[in-house]
This record gives sequence, C-alpha cells and structure tokens, in this order.
Amino acid sequence: MASRLRVAVAGATGETGRSVVDALLTTPDKFEVIALARPESVGKQVLVDFSERGAIVKSVDLTEVTATVVGVLTGMDVVIACLTLAQYQEQMILIEASSRAKVKRYVPGFFAPPCPPRGVSSLREKKEDMFDRIRCLYLPFTVIDVGWWYQLSLPPLPSGRLQTRFELSTLEILGDGEVPSALIDNRDIGKYVARIIADPRTLNKMVFAYSEVWTQNGIWTTLETLSGEPIAREHLSKEDLSNIISQARTILSKAPEAKAQLQLAMSEYKMSMGIRGDNTPEHGKYLGYLDAKELYLDVKTVSLKTFIEEMLQGKVRQIYSS
Repeated sequence: MASRLRVAVAGATGETGRSVVDALLTTPDKFEVIALARPESVGKQVLVDFSERGAIVKSVDLTEVTATVVGVLTGMDVVIACLTLAQYQEQMILIEASSRAKVKRYVPGFFAPPCPPRGVSSLREKKEDMFDRIRCLYLPFTVIDVGWWYQLSLPPLPSGRLQTRFELSTLEILGDGEVPSALIDNRDIGKYVARIIADPRTLNKMVFAYSEVWTQNGIWTTLETLSGEPIAREHLSKEDLSNIISQARTILSKAPEAKAQLQLAMSEYKMSMGIRGDNTPEHGKYLGYLDAKELYLDVKTVSLKTFIEEMLQGKVRQIYSS
C-alpha cells in the first residue's frame, strides 16, 4: 500500500480550512493531517474535535521564519494555506518556510473566483504577489480556485427563515442578472482538494474546482419556487459598481479603513463575476486553469437546489459561526 501523504493545513479553523481538514480526515489511509494553529488557538473546540478524529494539532508562530517553523514543515508532502489576505504576512512567511523545508507541494490561500491576475481585483493582485514569490523560489505549487460559495449567493427571504451574511453576500442582481457564474457548496471544497493534492497532473498547475454554473436570475427564481416566497429584485449596474469602487479607493488613498477595504473587495468581486463574467469554466481555461470537474468525474457535489432545500430545513450550519 502506498504511504500516506503528510498534509499540513494552516487556517484549519476557518470555513475553507474546516472543509479541507474534514475531507482529508475521511480517508485516514491516504492522509496524515497536521493542523497548524496559533499558540493561542490550539484549545479551540474545532481543533479538539479534529484531534479526536485523528488530526495532529501543532502550535506554530508565523510572525517570522524560524528554525522551529521550518522544522514543523520539514517532511511535509503538502502544505495548504487556508488563510485570508488579512493574514498576508503569515502567508508570505509560510511560503518562505515551506521552501526552506523542501515541501513537495504548496497550496497558497487562493480559494476564490478566478479572474485575470492584474487590473480586475485588488485581492487577486495581492494573491499574485504571493504567487510571484512562490515561483521565484521554485517552490512546487498547486493553485486552487473554487468560484463563489452557495452560502454567499442567496438573498434573504421576506419571512426571515433564510438568513444571509449581508456584508459578504451578493444580495443585488448585478447588471441584467444573466451573466453565468460558477458556484460551489463550501462543504464540497475539501472533496476536490483531497483529490487535487494527491494528483501528479496538478503539480505546478492552477485548478478550478466548482459544482454548478448559474445566473443570478436563475438562482432567485429557484429560491422563490422552493420557498414559496416572492423576492424583491434590487439591481446594481456597472456604473453603480464603478462609483462604489472609486469612492472606496478615494477613502483608502487617505487612510486604511476596514469598512472601505471590505466595500472595495466585495464590489470588485461583484464587478468581476456579475458584469465581466470572469467566474466561468470557459474563462478559467483561458487563464490556464485545469477544470476539476473534467479531472474528477466521480466526485459528487451538492447541487444548488439541494443546498437551498437543506437551508430551508435548517440543516446547513451558518458560515462564520462556531
């Protein structure tokens, strides 16, 4: 029997990290899972639960590249950064340490809709800066992007029985609502990651892992049908988004401001997905991504309709909750 892959996951307590670790732990014959955690976070219940299921939890301080950090990563087949750009410096340190530790495959913290590397999304540009460093070091890599989550694609219902993270969700119809966009249930991200990191075809490649392609009009109509509730349509035009982006950039040119940073990031995502149409399998291929649905025909993912039904039945955990 082939030896197990040793996989270290930074950010295991986040939404994407949970999905990844959960999937890896379902196949203990294939993966030895090491959850990297900040010293102050090792006692979190989610890490305790992972430990009880077989994960090894290791404390690691990513404030600088040290012999200790390199030592923790030495011998790892794969290091996965399930970190956000709020942890940009930690990610850069993890890249440097992984290179020194001679990690065999590094998966940077992308896990978002694909788009051109420059000129569309400021978040993507920061990720490209990380990617540049990875390639400068000749660190073996696999970039994984996943489209937009189902969890962030649904508007709230008038009755209140379907709640939405308003600050992160696409609540308005963007443009005419007919631009297709690739979506995925956050819970399915880990299924794809488990296959991708064990596949030699994906080494030093970018992979686009998604479940279904929908228009916003299709999503709204399906939710109305399944819930039995009419949903008001509020539209955002290209001009509206351009103005919001311009205003946020003006604020940020004077001083860093968290609300403006979030507004800029979300508005750029909306422009990319809902107006430009970047988040599609076709554009992903143009940009150089392999299509995970073509690589792994046997991977079964949750359909949007099933996800909506589960949401209406209260079977889906609210994201960014304990």
